[in-house]
Amino acid sequence: MRLMFFAGFLAFLADQVSKYVVIHMMGISPSKGMDVLPPVLNLRYGENRGVNFGLFGNDSETTRWTLIVVALVICLTVLIWVARNAQPKIVQISVGLLVGGALGNVFDRVYYGYVLDFLNTSCCGWTNPTVYNVADIFIFTGALGLVFFAKDNRPDKNGA
Repeated sequence: MRLMFFAGFLAFLADQVSKYVVIHMMGISPSKGMDVLPPVLNLRYGENRGVNFGLFGNDSETTRWTLIVVALVICLTVLIWVARNAQPKIVQISVGLLVGGALGNVFDRVYYGYVLDFLNTSCCGWTNPTVYNVADIFIFTGALGLVFFAKDNRPDKNGA
């Protein structure tokens, strides 16, 4: 369990530090972006008031707090599941990444009213119009880890 909490703490910290550095120290804003390694990596300011790709981003307080509660319930559910079901270390790390990333975005919604996004990646003649953040990377990576490595600890239905 310590491994899970450590991974979660590091994910949360990396997300918040990266947002602080890019937005507040480097000054990335709606009017100022930065091409780091064009077109593969660009920094562009984004305010996500919805879920993925801005879905349900109607900028209402009800939506904001609903998304916060949903994220917290999902985090709690995953934490309870992993506490009740012995899982390999890779799954514990995956849960930590997922929860740490989700809590990073929850913090943004509480503090700013929206999730700060700043990463934009494109490739091979395709220009990506969306932005995301480090927390989103951890959430995605953690979810993939759960899909591929989580063990089903339910008893076999055939009695074996």
